[in-house]
Amino acid sequence: MRVLLAGGGTAGHTSPLLATADALRRLDPDVSITCLGTPRGLETRVVPEAGYPLELIAPVPLPRKPNADFFRVPGRLRGAVNETLAVIDRVRPDVVVGYGGYVSMPAYVAARRRKLPLVVHEQNTVPGLANKAGARVATRVAVSFPDTPLRNAEYVGLPIRRMISQLDRAALRSEALEFFGLDAHRPTLVVTGGSQGARRLNQSVAGAARALGDAGVQVLHVVGPKGEASPEPTGTPYVVAHYVDRMDLALAAADVMLCRAGANSVVEAAASGIPSIFVPLPIGNGEQRRNAAAVVEAGGALLVDDADLTVEWVAATVPALATDPQRLAAMGAAASGLVPRDADDKLAAIIAQEARR
Repeated sequence: MRVLLAGGGTAGHTSPLLATADALRRLDPDVSITCLGTPRGLETRVVPEAGYPLELIAPVPLPRKPNADFFRVPGRLRGAVNETLAVIDRVRPDVVVGYGGYVSMPAYVAARRRKLPLVVHEQNTVPGLANKAGARVATRVAVSFPDTPLRNAEYVGLPIRRMISQLDRAALRSEALEFFGLDAHRPTLVVTGGSQGARRLNQSVAGAARALGDAGVQVLHVVGPKGEASPEPTGTPYVVAHYVDRMDLALAAADVMLCRAGANSVVEAAASGIPSIFVPLPIGNGEQRRNAAAVVEAGGALLVDDADLTVEWVAATVPALATDPQRLAAMGAAASGLVPRDADDKLAAIIAQEARR
């Protein structure tokens, strides 16, 4: 079986792609997997590190509104489709799988031209433009959330890495705290803005370091590759990292998380039973707020608008939550049963079925 997986840009696309690739290897150890990405995305680092070959094509951004770039899309798309056709003709996949984003639209067009089975996976509750188009020609469409409005959608969940879907937080907690240099006797707040970081989160939490420290709450703050945080020293551990490769250890260390509401963040936190504070990205098509809705409604998380996440809000809200074990336990229990943990295997099975066509 030969498979071409198309997805990249941020962890929102690359993480489920890699989780699916690992599941395909478990299903068929002889599978040949090639990943398709662009030179500007996270995939240029994480895909080779995971041991998968990566082919690169030119990105084709799809503007949401008519502008100068909008009229350049047809030419860019033609060029990227031709590059993708060259990859397809070289690696000869039995099936093409797309996860949305800049790289997927050329893959969808190329798969249709070569009459190859096409599987589309949508991560968010509100589908992106590429996947809306891809779903119209796909042989199978899989989604992470049950109410995602795509034609012929099959609810499988979001593929997440087994190190997270199978995570035993209690068993790993001591190792995790030692790994990050944190205190085993203090509650831990983990902050992350996703693979790119989030300036609002970085500034608001770092600015509340005194209130957190005075309450005895230690912080693991993942600021992003270009992010910064300058917390006031308080004597309580406050660890700043630009990137964390061992997200399983970060989750094991967490008593509460404060993060964006991308699909990966929501599903990984819920699957791990971590009480969370979700801060949806204020731009886009509103998918992050909808991603978080089910967990928030179940009582497993709080939701705060980006504009409302101030130093004062963090100082007034987070220390009390992080030092309330009973409330945290109730929130974690409410979150943990909401999302499938075997979406990687389910999607791999769909891909194998289509490859046999």
